[in-house]
Amino acid sequence: MDYKKELEELISITIRENGSDLHLGVGKVPAIRVSGQLIFLLKHSVLTEKDVLGILSEILNKTKLDKFIEEQESDFSYDFQGEARLRGNAFFQKGLISIALRLIPKVKTLEELHLPPVIADIARKKQGFFLVVGPVGQGKSTTLSSMVNLINNEQARHIVTIEDPIEYIYTPNKSIINQREVGIDTKDFHTALNSVFREDVNVIMIGEMRTPETISTAVTAAETGHLVLSTLHTNNASQTIDRIIDSFPGSQQDQIRLELASSLLGIFSQRLIPRITGGLIPAYELLLNNDAVSNLIREKRTKEIDVIIETGSEIGMIDLNHSLIELVRAGEITIENAYQYSLDPKDLERMM
Repeated sequence: MDYKKELEELISITIRENGSDLHLGVGKVPAIRVSGQLIFLLKHSVLTEKDVLGILSEILNKTKLDKFIEEQESDFSYDFQGEARLRGNAFFQKGLISIALRLIPKVKTLEELHLPPVIADIARKKQGFFLVVGPVGQGKSTTLSSMVNLINNEQARHIVTIEDPIEYIYTPNKSIINQREVGIDTKDFHTALNSVFREDVNVIMIGEMRTPETISTAVTAAETGHLVLSTLHTNNASQTIDRIIDSFPGSQQDQIRLELASSLLGIFSQRLIPRITGGLIPAYELLLNNDAVSNLIREKRTKEIDVIIETGSEIGMIDLNHSLIELVRAGEITIENAYQYSLDPKDLERMM
């Protein structure tokens, strides 16, 4: 089998069907995810171990392939004919190789992503700490890419991204953009983040904050005149703040609480909901930091932040249930999906 041709054919099908993901595994037919649903490509043969390893060999060079076999996990990116990029993960299950590939769409504007205009206002800030949060596969990286490109197109700034792996590729416009990939351009997130203090950087985009050291350095960077954008796998704003603080030893929590209260710009939590007309559309919660929010963070009263969000619509805040209701009333999503994606269905029912 011509494994390069097979891989490119499967990627072409994913693109043609407006798919988001491609799944390959030993003993299975290929599958793609379209609008959140898995579709099995039954016209394709079941993949053998030789097939999957052959396809993976077209993606990873020998050094990376050997490292994968040794460590049994590998994150990577793949350029498809200069037309598209994919983020991938190879792993073992029951001793057999599987590959998950996610199609990275072209960088879109905030308007094209159906995101609120206040996100653009945040991207134009000179300094502060802004987080995009939510479960895996809910468009966090896509939102950050739109913010980075808005800065690139509007301002003369030095932007450094730290990613594992690099996803979106930016074409410098008014800004200088340096993209660093963990494992290739730098040892790890923390090392790369420490280096930005010597690189005359204005904007730092961290693909994911995985350790307390990275979080602490990111907050320090925001306090010292940088705009820091990053992601976390959390459900909402109040949980995100608790997760950040709880990741530190007890003796350090009061300090990080004070730093976060002063440096935080906001937290944007999003979910991608199936549209009635096809495709996906975001529902979201947006917390914007103000004196009331800062006081609640400092005073260990993060559970009260939800109330601030619900009553902060005049400055651009919105809670997830209100966002879902707006989408239902606009005819974008079904009531059933609104309930399914709500974090508080009982409150949603009351609001309906």
